[in-house]
Amino acid sequence: MNYRQIAQDTLKIEADTLLRSAENIDDVFDRAVEIILTCKGKLIVSGVGKSGLIGAKMAATFASTGTPSFFLHPTEALHGDLGMIGKDDVVIAISYSGESEELSSILPHVKRFNIPLIGMTKDKNSTLGRYSDLVINVVVEKEACPLNIAPTSSTTLTLALGDALAVCLMKAKNFKRSDFASFHPGGSLGKQLFVKVKDLMRTKNLPVISGDTKLKDAIVKISEGRLGTVLITDEIGKLLALMSDGDIRRALMSEDFSLEESVLKYATLNPKTIDDENMLASEALVIIEEMKIQLLVVTDKERRVNGVLHIHTLIEKGIS
Repeated sequence: MNYRQIAQDTLKIEADTLLRSAENIDDVFDRAVEIILTCKGKLIVSGVGKSGLIGAKMAATFASTGTPSFFLHPTEALHGDLGMIGKDDVVIAISYSGESEELSSILPHVKRFNIPLIGMTKDKNSTLGRYSDLVINVVVEKEACPLNIAPTSSTTLTLALGDALAVCLMKAKNFKRSDFASFHPGGSLGKQLFVKVKDLMRTKNLPVISGDTKLKDAIVKISEGRLGTVLITDEIGKLLALMSDGDIRRALMSEDFSLEESVLKYATLNPKTIDDENMLASEALVIIEEMKIQLLVVTDKERRVNGVLHIHTLIEKGIS
């Protein structure tokens, strides 16, 4: 059996469905967007079975892109959750046939709230179609299922139409990257736009030594500090230099190498620092990568040490 061909045929059937639907978008879609835009309450999405799964994803997309939304299961609605619907809300109800028994059961109750009901179905004359103020057509010529039974092309189209609604709303609201990040503070974009150096830098138990420390003592301090580096400061805490594991390895190549020498003889003088702990952590990572260093020292304007930021911390926290 040629599974690759089956997969290709499936994708082509569903892709053709989307392209045909794109050609048939009409003013009903415009009106649906305008209704949702003027909604003062929440956008509530409901459906059963596969339509319910698609509806839940749609509600999640709306909610994360600036349109307050949640999914309401029709069965739960019949057992008390209808109270979650308010007079300023809008409902999107999804049923490919338009005759889902559970969904049809709540439609009269939804209409009692006298709020807009947008139906997504293939049949305008179905129960859902008749109750709806607007019907977004979900019509497919063929399911990708070889039996033309299992929801495949139809669920793909419904999901894509939901995405199209969400994108229209985003553009109408001028929804920006920063807005998206504020809804996803734990996501990668949120971390890029909100996590600052001060949130991640280490400020306590820093491995700090003076400039007259001997190399052998500096090595002990490096081991204790667990950063692979010691900070070398003057008597008032200003940064003079860094001594890293790499510096020690390079020092070992010197003919006059001695553990009794001052650490400053082998240290990196005037290392790269930043004096703005409010800098975005993602920007600090760019500096670390460009300088090909592992540790970035954070100082005040007078180069007194406030903390350090290690590349491993940035990676562990998902900063990219």
